[in-house]
Amino acid sequence: MKKTFFLYSIVLVSFTSCQKFLSREPENEVSSINFMTKENDLVLYSNGFIQRHMPSEEVLAWGDEYSDITAVRNTSTFLIGDNWSADQQGGWTGGFSGTWSKLRNINYFLDNLVKAKANVSDAVYKHYEGVGRFWRAYFYYDMVQTFGNVPWYDQALEVTDYDQLYKGRDDRQLVMQKVLEDLNFAVENCSAESKYVKSSTMVNKWVALALKSRVCLYEGTYRKYHTELNLQNTANTYLQEAASASENLMQQGPYSLVNNAANVGTQYRALFNSEAFNEKEIIFGIKFQKDVRMNSITWKLFSGSFGNNWSLSQDFVNQYLNLDGSRFTDAPGYATKTYQQNFANRDNRLKQTVIGPDYQRRIGGTVKKDPPSFAITSTGYQLIKWGIDDDVHVGVSNSYNSVSMFRYAEILLNYAEAKAELGQFDVPEWDRSIRLLRERAGVNGSAPAAYDPYLASYYLNQSTDKWILEIRRERAIELVHEDLRYDDLMRWKLGKLLERTWTGIYIAQKNTPYDLNNDGVMDVAVVDVLPPAASRVPGVVYLVVGTSYRLSNGTSGNIEYGFSQNRLWLDKKYLRPVPNSAIQTNPNLKPQNQGWD
Repeated sequence: MKKTFFLYSIVLVSFTSCQKFLSREPENEVSSINFMTKENDLVLYSNGFIQRHMPSEEVLAWGDEYSDITAVRNTSTFLIGDNWSADQQGGWTGGFSGTWSKLRNINYFLDNLVKAKANVSDAVYKHYEGVGRFWRAYFYYDMVQTFGNVPWYDQALEVTDYDQLYKGRDDRQLVMQKVLEDLNFAVENCSAESKYVKSSTMVNKWVALALKSRVCLYEGTYRKYHTELNLQNTANTYLQEAASASENLMQQGPYSLVNNAANVGTQYRALFNSEAFNEKEIIFGIKFQKDVRMNSITWKLFSGSFGNNWSLSQDFVNQYLNLDGSRFTDAPGYATKTYQQNFANRDNRLKQTVIGPDYQRRIGGTVKKDPPSFAITSTGYQLIKWGIDDDVHVGVSNSYNSVSMFRYAEILLNYAEAKAELGQFDVPEWDRSIRLLRERAGVNGSAPAAYDPYLASYYLNQSTDKWILEIRRERAIELVHEDLRYDDLMRWKLGKLLERTWTGIYIAQKNTPYDLNNDGVMDVAVVDVLPPAASRVPGVVYLVVGTSYRLSNGTSGNIEYGFSQNRLWLDKKYLRPVPNSAIQTNPNLKPQNQGWD
């Protein structure tokens, strides 16, 4: 949800509008006195939450574009230099589609549930109260991630509630305690009946546990690493809640990893480019259907203009293990291995996330080898995780792959990380979490004997704990481009990683064309000057050294990209500023977040 804030540079509607929407019945909702008196009414209203509160498929697929591991053509204005201000900040608006109107709709629903109490069973009543409180927890989780302290409202306000409408921001501790209360209620009361679970598209007990697992891990680690909050002594409370929620889902839920050894080369990616959800692993998501409801994800992945040239960095690709469980970065000469050598005997998720030397797709009706295109990728590691391998989906929004928001793999990772941060992690916990994920990808899942110095250095030597580092490796690889990486960097207090220059494939010699996939056609060359048209090799994309590209060793080395974007991390950026328009209308929202005055 908050990733959409990157897309806007102005506040669209003043805070006055926000206050109006905190104190009126929701527009375009059935709100007569006879509504919300029976179960169908509750179904209708709560379905609207999914439409209005869930992140879009684009956010879920592209949220990681603002991170350390993904090179993009255009980065967020927020990350460029020190030019962002409270006058540019959004996310505190009113209007029908504004931020606070979403909360108003939730609280209105919860306030009016009592109308149905005499006409539905107690279980149905509590289920829908749990659904409402789930979405309120989700709303406030996003707001706290973005702004820190925010006003807490647990009822729809009236125009006469002046003191509440113009109150100040409540402390993070209070708001997150209320979020936890809402989540606990949703976990206890949302139904686990198959009619709510089977489609993976409705809020139920397991979805509530998944959100609780995510939220509590975020808050616990945020408090641990952000010592400036002086909340370290409360971090373990949330970490224990994260571990317990994850373990509850692992033990009682109907989910497990999709894992068939015969499909080790395809089963991971099939979770992301299939029309039907694999309900064995997908807990919750957005359903698409051919010719009924479709998206533009594949188009954007394979377009040099419509997409953002999403490409994984070599520094991240280095973190994928070899199939025997050994570390790629322990091998002599790993840094000078070619593009093709990078894929040899590696974790099967690598070639299911980016284009590898053997990648094929249907082009013009014929299946053929298709190398990474430097008209689309900036590093050579061209993202395909969410794509459908047929060019009929390029140039038109007709992709029908469904998009997950919560999957069982994340629960295993949340469990492992929470237990490790609590100091309660060892081989038994490893075997029931990280080992399963690695073996699903064809990797030897044995526990590590010692910490990885490459990973420790990558994470700025914040930790040398072998468990924490390996869990971070696994989390980044398993969940890449599922809209979680930016949040991970924020909670670990590793925003500095967002300044990294993105690295690409190794080029042994400048001014030399290379065939990346052995199809007999040269694909790329790094040059000082673009050759005259008559002397260019057909099919080759020429990367000209200058403002966009360079080689790490001058005449050879890894492609480097993004160094001219002026990405700058300052610690004040861990929180967004409260928009000035909101403070001007309600001075009680001061003080402004630190550094944004």
